[in-house]
Amino acid sequence: MLTRKPANIWPEALDLPAALMVLAGLLGLYGPRYVELAQSVWRSDEQGHGPIILAVSLWLLYSARHKLVDLQGRAAPVTGFALLLCGGVLYVLGYALDIWIFQIGSQVPVLAALVLIWRGWRGLRLVWFALFFLCFMVPLPEALVAAVTAPLKLAVSAVAGSLLYHAGYPIGRSGVMLTVGPYQLMVADACAGLNSMFTLEALGMLYMNLMHYTSVSRNLLLALALVPTAFVANVCRVMILVLVTYYFGDEAGQGFVHGFAGMVLFMVALMLMLVYDRILGFFYDKPRGVAS
Repeated sequence: MLTRKPANIWPEALDLPAALMVLAGLLGLYGPRYVELAQSVWRSDEQGHGPIILAVSLWLLYSARHKLVDLQGRAAPVTGFALLLCGGVLYVLGYALDIWIFQIGSQVPVLAALVLIWRGWRGLRLVWFALFFLCFMVPLPEALVAAVTAPLKLAVSAVAGSLLYHAGYPIGRSGVMLTVGPYQLMVADACAGLNSMFTLEALGMLYMNLMHYTSVSRNLLLALALVPTAFVANVCRVMILVLVTYYFGDEAGQGFVHGFAGMVLFMVALMLMLVYDRILGFFYDKPRGVAS
């Protein structure tokens, strides 16, 4: 009777004690930072995508564990330790000055350095996307967010108000304040800010990675298309909230529907991204033997 051998979740060629020591060191450095993020930044609508980004990045790294072990790559210890030193200095500065972008952002060069020390440049090329994807969970500086979010909110408010006005709704606008019927709504940062575009860009990058597109120009065009896609999705979200408030009252607009509108944001963005990808497919997905 044949029995199926269970899959080995831990590569046999990997030095278990050394790996556990490295893992313990990483958890000791970044574990407390993750707890602080979970208790503060990640609870906000603007940064709520952080745990998802972290989970996806860890899954990508975990999925590549066997390939990394089997990879015949030449280690790059000099570059690796130099990068590890840079990541350590960045972490210390961030911890001393309480700068999140330094503390959390340092994990990218630290992990890249460990891969270089262990498997060299070939190993880093194998897991580069998982490390790059971690950048999307780094909390952005508040000054940058405020500077970019203000014009974005004005633009989203203007477009949403104009569309609803031409559709026949009694709506007025003063800056980011929309007045519809007896109700007033202020377009918040989460509804039209930089962080939502950052999250949607991460979603698009993950989609391109899963599709395994090899064309640099196709990936670049799709990534650039995500910027107006995020803007359109934010306009749709604001319009939904305005219409719900107009027909069902302020409590409905600020209750469950407000959270559901965030899901609509990503659904609209995903549909538009698939449409862009299909259009690009007419130019890039050519049968073999057809000249480009």
